Amino acid sequence: MYATINGISLAYDDQGKGLPIVFLHAFPLNRTMWAQQEADLSAQFRTITIDLRGHGESDAPLWRYTLDQATDDVRALLDHLSIPQALFVGLSMGGYILLAFHRKYADRVKGMVLADTRAQADTAEGREGRFQMAQIAYKQGPSAIADLMLPKLLSPETIQSRPEIVQRVRTMIEGNQMSGIVGDLMAMTERPDSMPLLKQIACPTQIIVGELDQATPPADAKLMADQIPHAKLALIPNAAHLANIEQPEMFSAIVGEFAASVNHRAPQKASKAAASEGPRRTR
Repeated sequence: MYATINGISLAYDDQGKGLPIVFLHAFPLNRTMWAQQEADLSAQFRTITIDLRGHGESDAPLWRYTLDQATDDVRALLDHLSIPQALFVGLSMGGYILLAFHRKYADRVKGMVLADTRAQADTAEGREGRFQMAQIAYKQGPSAIADLMLPKLLSPETIQSRPEIVQRVRTMIEGNQMSGIVGDLMAMTERPDSMPLLKQIACPTQIIVGELDQATPPADAKLMADQIPHAKLALIPNAAHLANIEQPEMFSAIVGEFAASVNHRAPQKASKAAASEGPRRTR
């Protein structure tokens, strides 16, 4: 499906009924990275996956990109779909966008899952790495970006023994336009430090990280879990940065259990006493 949002065409899928769960994909992928989660969860919930601007089947204008712009696109799509509030799942760049969305539109967030992401801004070394990647994208195209990104996204075991996953991720990366890849690299470089925001997050929060994730390692996930009040933390074994693709059943189960708990959560005023105890953490 397509909707004209903020002057561009955004592609999305909308399946199932019940509590809306909005999935925000990683860089430089697209909404199809959530295929297994859609299949697992759409029987119980309303799943909405979006090709963020610059990715997949959405428009990729040649202009400046920002994470706030992405959050405005998501909010406008929710308005288009008449969804006042949703649970959000953001992985990697999707997590950056989710934190930015919460900063601007906290009242639209019923709960959130921050997966394989971090709250800190880029280091100087990280910014330089994104600059160099942008130059490669401009000169050599998306295939060269796939060559660079695959070892960062997937575990060595997956790269060696699961060629179907490697090809699936490569196809997603190579399906993006240069303008979107470069635009998102600039957007991520300019994102602010979200660490001061974490203690202000009042909605239910689940954090997920692959135990082999080197891009945003478990230490970053634990840092967020320690700062966000009552956050849950789940570590997925035998998974790297794309934990939802390498271990999809486990990822879906964690999201489904969390979504069910959010769906049955009492109104905030009535649940203050229970909230003070804090939910159980999983390791």
